[in-house]
Amino acid sequence: MKKMVIFILVVVAIFVALWFVVNYQQQEQSEGNPYNKSNLHQATIDQLDKEIYQNQILPDELATDLENDEDKTVYFYSPTCPHCQRTTPVVVPLAEELGIDLVKMNLLEFDAQWNVYSIEATPTIVHFEDGEEVARIMGEREESTFRQFFQEKVLDES
Repeated sequence: MKKMVIFILVVVAIFVALWFVVNYQQQEQSEGNPYNKSNLHQATIDQLDKEIYQNQILPDELATDLENDEDKTVYFYSPTCPHCQRTTPVVVPLAEELGIDLVKMNLLEFDAQWNVYSIEATPTIVHFEDGEEVARIMGEREESTFRQFFQEKVLDES
């Protein structure tokens, strides 16, 4: 009986220690992140250092920019979306090649933005001119389709 109690206490102590370690690691990775949040989903933490997921925009910043009638091209995505995981490595370099400032909105972290911008699925790219939406493309597509969208809807109307 005494051995059983000691065994159970050791197991509980291990689980408590693991919980503290994982919690500490998540807080360390969440501090100083571009999301200005103390707790991030693990899928977002996994992308923090990846170049193609830089240039994030926060909801308040996007709202302010649009209220100030600015032009913006926004990539709405979720780190857990398999279509986004395949689309991001295509769209981000393409936008860079074309000289488009493609800002990214992580809908996993800012889920209220689904309704704010009427996002039906991820990935979705929305182009705003003078603070108003003028073009949108949804879903996983071929590179040529995104190239045509950027050239016809973003670059031609800029």
